[in-house]
Amino acid sequence: MSPMPRPPDNARDAGAGPIHGVVVDGAFVATDSEGYLADLDQWSEGFAIAQAQKEGLALTPAHWELIRFLRDYWLEHGVQAQVRVMIRHFSEAWGPERGSNHHLHEMFPRGGPQKQGNRLAGLLRTKGEH
Repeated sequence: MSPMPRPPDNARDAGAGPIHGVVVDGAFVATDSEGYLADLDQWSEGFAIAQAQKEGLALTPAHWELIRFLRDYWLEHGVQAQVRVMIRHFSEAWGPERGSNHHLHEMFPRGGPQKQGNRLAGLLRTKGEH
């Protein structure tokens, strides 16, 4: 069994505290303390799986549909989708019950689709999030 990959020595700034992240395909991928990517270009499906596992979430096809929607929306509009945009889209795609705010938050129990969904999609924190 090979040793667990570690963050590179130069990944630590003086006084910055511990380095956070997940291992994806044998490589360390750095995140902040809440699991948001330090480098958005390091996103991969492997990252989403590893971060979801770390957060205790098993990704289903519905999770992947929402993650892909978030990434596509970001690429098209340059901003994160607001929850009301997600509700409108997924109510049309899945029906009003499965596309509801309540159901989307049940799918992503650690901060809802805007926080946990964006985190797993490799996107930035939303405005006002600390």
